[in-house]
Amino acid sequence: MKRMINPALLVMAAGIGSRYGGLKQLDGFGPSGEKIIDYTIYDAIRCGFGKIVFIIRRDMEETFRATILERWRPFPMTLVFQELDALPAGFTAPQGRQKPWGTAHAVLTAAPVIREPFAAVNADDFYGRDALKKVRVFLSLSAGIQEYCLVGYRLKNTVSEFGSVARGVCEIDGHGFLSHVTERTKIFKSDAGISFQEGSRIVGLSGDTLVSMNLWGFGPSFFDHLNASFRSFLERSADDLKAEFFLPTVVDSLIQAGKARVTVLSTDSKWFGITYQEDRPAVEKIIRGLVADGIYPKRLWHAA
Repeated sequence: MKRMINPALLVMAAGIGSRYGGLKQLDGFGPSGEKIIDYTIYDAIRCGFGKIVFIIRRDMEETFRATILERWRPFPMTLVFQELDALPAGFTAPQGRQKPWGTAHAVLTAAPVIREPFAAVNADDFYGRDALKKVRVFLSLSAGIQEYCLVGYRLKNTVSEFGSVARGVCEIDGHGFLSHVTERTKIFKSDAGISFQEGSRIVGLSGDTLVSMNLWGFGPSFFDHLNASFRSFLERSADDLKAEFFLPTVVDSLIQAGKARVTVLSTDSKWFGITYQEDRPAVEKIIRGLVADGIYPKRLWHAA
């Protein structure tokens, strides 16, 4: 019988939140001031994850320790830092760059502290317990180190009424494996439906299109691929102040090269998240409903 492994949960929380106008990953939305990430932590503990690693910026450390780590101890948690100058030898950050290098660089910063299979999530997205449980089971029983997974969500359930969003648009083959994923950084909703903009071109998308919300499952060998891909990215784009090293782009390159196979998992969980301040009332209303239905307690960390 294959031995069950308790995977790690890797939480990307280093974003600046420029469209939101602040650190949305540290903002309270629940009835007792719970952050969205508090609900993911609560679910991860119940689903059997063995530890949680948070990727943050240095200037967030004091607040993060006081508001997240202190509330959830003694569950094993570690902080790692995404920094602009954390680059391979021979590369330097261009003067004037302020944004982090992107989601794939964020994951790469955790390589020194993760040796087991791991799930990667955003701090400001709510994924639901069913989705996290399915990723945990997949990682615990994964047949090979190049076997990865992704939870796909319907595009119509992930767009904001108040501006554009970035999503990894997925294509799936007849066997349930991801065949292609394309990062679209300007997906928006209008009277004509849902579209994405690429340069001057605007292209319509079906609301039922599956997209990545950055709920991935990887083996630890994924870090080797990230290292190689990051060097290639910097060789092309190190001087670009706005270029980002996206996680879906790395995964797609591995799929096209035949170096990885990604199972797309279905879930009954409902995703929600916050991109703009105007999204806040809807998020607070959803959380109140989940508490009223008994899915989560009113004071979350006291029930952990």
